[in-house]
Amino acid sequence: MPVDSTDKQTARRPPRWLIKAFTRAHVVLNRLTGGRYFNSLSGDEVCFVTMTGAKSGRSMTIPLMFVPYEDGLLLVASMGGAPKDPAWYHNLVKHPNITVRHRGRAQRLRARLARPEEKPLLWPICDRAYAPYAKYRSRTERDIPIFVCRPVEAT
Repeated sequence: MPVDSTDKQTARRPPRWLIKAFTRAHVVLNRLTGGRYFNSLSGDEVCFVTMTGAKSGRSMTIPLMFVPYEDGLLLVASMGGAPKDPAWYHNLVKHPNITVRHRGRAQRLRARLARPEEKPLLWPICDRAYAPYAKYRSRTERDIPIFVCRPVEAT
């Protein structure tokens, strides 16, 4: 019986190795085209965030959905409403200095977790940019983190 694509909670998640391989290929293809192609995932814009691993200390780049915000951007650690934070969440908490590339343009940013009093103002902005965020919040009891990322010069 096919899985209803509208209920991703019941859908089986692909194996971790496949997700990692797809992510690496996405990053490589974007770099090979100088940022001209592979700037979206399922029709939604992504940016490429270079960060330092919380445990490994190694530099890594991953594609993430983003929300343009003031002179920087917002990154929502939703992981589709999963009960746990995505791995990259821990990286940004421990090492908040990141580089974000979008369509060939790179920007150095510093990420910080949105304060509880900011989130009621930020969620409508995030929901307008990507409507499924509201559904993700309803799927989990976890308080989904939002990172406010500002240019390094502005922090």
